[in-house]
Amino acid sequence: MTEATEGDGWEVDPDDEQGAAVVATAGRQLRSWREAAGLRVPELAEAMGYGEGIVYKVEAGKRIPRPEYLERADEVLGARGILAGLREDLKEVRYPKKVRDLARMEAQAVELLAYGDHNFHGLLQTPEYARALFEMRLPAYDPDEIERAVAAREARKAVFERSPSPALSFVQEEVTLRRPLGGRMVMRQQLEHLVALAQKRAVSIQVMPTASEEHAGMQGELQVLKFKDGTAVGRSEGAFNGRPVTEPKQLRVLELRYGMIRAQALTPGESLAFIEQVLGET
Repeated sequence: MTEATEGDGWEVDPDDEQGAAVVATAGRQLRSWREAAGLRVPELAEAMGYGEGIVYKVEAGKRIPRPEYLERADEVLGARGILAGLREDLKEVRYPKKVRDLARMEAQAVELLAYGDHNFHGLLQTPEYARALFEMRLPAYDPDEIERAVAAREARKAVFERSPSPALSFVQEEVTLRRPLGGRMVMRQQLEHLVALAQKRAVSIQVMPTASEEHAGMQGELQVLKFKDGTAVGRSEGAFNGRPVTEPKQLRVLELRYGMIRAQALTPGESLAFIEQVLGET
């Protein structure tokens, strides 16, 4: 068996108290099963095909194990699915807390309004496009951070499979369709993905032409999430110091701005035709 690398798994965010508690609990369970089997860490590591450092870190709650690690531990220790089942508890905490909070809100929203001006909204991105974006970050992300970020972004897409479907409205700047981030093939896949998403009844994708002489979105990206109980949360780069807002008066400002952006953009039908045109040119 090929030994796993010391980079297997994910680091625990020290500022994420909830996530750290979940990982620590899982580590204690893994240690208890090892001790009950009468194995020392080096013996378990050898039997599993992992480095000792990984086993020590996982049991100490300093490392979030991957699902395959849990499955291997379950097999070696004869846990009959108990340890493998920890993957459900650890599934969310491998993502940064702010991403989990955003995904939780998106999962509860009945309507989403989003305007993007320099890259595609996270829910619209293919894994390859998202990876290209994270690889461009400065200071640079290490490979582990990039894969963790891409996985977190992919997990948020469960919103498209909800029933009943929330109403999802996106307005994208034309430049986001033409800037070949990640290269030509990555961009082609991204545009094909947009065309497919635009076919969904609950999804509206519009394009803001670069040649537009009037534009209500010059203050930057904007997003509003509305919930079943009538509450909402919104954020815009150029309003309220970029902080999330929940007050009705502030939300009205964001909704007014988004409504004007939608009115100035191409219609969904025109936008789909435009995306297909750009795809043909890419």
